[in-house]
Amino acid sequence: MSLWSRITDALAALTKGEGLSAVFDKLRTPPERSVAFTIAVIALSAKMAKADGLVTRDEVAAFRQVFHIAAEDERAAARVFNMAREDVAGFEEYAARIARMFRSDDQPCGQDSVLCDLMEGLFFIATADGEYHPGEDAFLARVAEIFGMEDGAFRRMRARHVPDAPPDPYTVLGVAPDTPLEEIQAIWRAEVRATHPDRMLARGVPEEAVRLAEARLAAVNIAWEAIQSERNGAA
Repeated sequence: MSLWSRITDALAALTKGEGLSAVFDKLRTPPERSVAFTIAVIALSAKMAKADGLVTRDEVAAFRQVFHIAAEDERAAARVFNMAREDVAGFEEYAARIARMFRSDDQPCGQDSVLCDLMEGLFFIATADGEYHPGEDAFLARVAEIFGMEDGAFRRMRARHVPDAPPDPYTVLGVAPDTPLEEIQAIWRAEVRATHPDRMLARGVPEEAVRLAEARLAAVNIAWEAIQSERNGAA
């Protein structure tokens, strides 16, 4: 059964009067977690659309690029989006339910976390049109807070995605400029491991969305290469 067929089944399981946010209390174990991940990205994207007042073609294209939506599946994706947009529940309630679904008490939103993967998808969509609205920034910062994402991790992710300035390689890797090169290398390697497709699939990210790792991996590799070049040039 395809991902989108499973999403349709999950929506059909909602009882009369239940909003889309209720689905996050029902999908807690594999393979339903991959369904929940996809619904979460669509639902929070729909809520985020209210932050800047519109959904651009680039943002829609970015979502399709991540999830490979075939023509026959577009109706299911549109239904999730519209249900979230029309739901009276606010985005904070959505984010709280999603956090409860994916996060255990001993697993904060770190680099090797499905909540981090979800934030990655939201940033990818928010910046797809080449602009980053202040309302989107406030929205994502609040979602990250609800997810338990540390400020430093949020800044690193923001630096990788937001095109307002060339990203500082130290910010991208979350290290101070005076951090020894060996420690930076260890952090870079941990980031690379966290983006491995097998690790992402094990966390509950659907196979269709594993390409989210491509941009993240490229950014951390560029940052590491820039730091190496800088250190070698200073030697």
